[in-house]
Amino acid sequence: MSDSADKQQILFITGPSGAGRTTAVRALEDIGFEVIDNLPLSLVDRLIEGLPLDRPLALGLDVRNRDFTVNGVISIVEKLSNDPRFDMQLLYMDCDEDGLIQRYSETRRRHPLAVDGAPLDGIRLERELLVPLRSHADVLIDTTGLSPHEARAEVQNTFNPNEAKRLTITVQSFSYKRGLPRGMDIVLDCRFLRNPHWDAALRPLDGRDEAVIDYVKSDPRFDAFYSGVRGLAGLLLPAFQDEGKSHLSVGFGCTGGQHRSVALTELLSKSLAEDGWQVSKRHRELERRTPDGAAQRGRSA
Repeated sequence: MSDSADKQQILFITGPSGAGRTTAVRALEDIGFEVIDNLPLSLVDRLIEGLPLDRPLALGLDVRNRDFTVNGVISIVEKLSNDPRFDMQLLYMDCDEDGLIQRYSETRRRHPLAVDGAPLDGIRLERELLVPLRSHADVLIDTTGLSPHEARAEVQNTFNPNEAKRLTITVQSFSYKRGLPRGMDIVLDCRFLRNPHWDAALRPLDGRDEAVIDYVKSDPRFDAFYSGVRGLAGLLLPAFQDEGKSHLSVGFGCTGGQHRSVALTELLSKSLAEDGWQVSKRHRELERRTPDGAAQRGRSA
């Protein structure tokens, strides 16, 4: 069966404990997946060889599975990926170390790999253990800084069987001071553009404000840069979609993550949405301004 529409869709979900695997499982169930969580690896073959399902299948796998091994998961993923009957994908839910520590601190739950020790010991052990799986992932969703609601939306926007399979795009702004966001496919550095930070009237604002956007666009190099970005998007997005890629992450970075990168993220997100692409946007540094993780200034971030 060469047509992916005729194949049985199978999605494995894994990642570090606390990174959002359970949230992903519930989100997928709500959009029509047949979901089985913590199925022993030894039973996967028996399940797959059963009668075909009339809807996509999602399997949650983590270190709590009785016979879980990284090599075992990779072996099954490769086997199913090479089987023409199946459309196989591996979803890796990730989160940075600080985020996982904070979540375990808030929930006061024990880490499965550090039952009698500090959660940090288990977090580090598990993240190191899962490195090979992360590198095999077809889709990586980094939930660092995301609320459960936002993580749920990311999953549902990426895997929605009720819509034609299409490429979803996340455009994100960030500060180089805090490092690159995880899971970026394309990163664009806009630190060469005029910096509104040095204008006293613009410094308290951010890149969602028209005055800041106009200031950034007034840089003589802006038009050529943005035109090049749009041209690159016009070339790559249809090609990635034709190749079967389901999600693409684009990042704009600047010094503080407040002005230039935010303005470029706003402009590109709006342009891609007007062209008919399914787009979501994030402003990593602005989201840190408020306790609930949302950049609230009367506009969607």
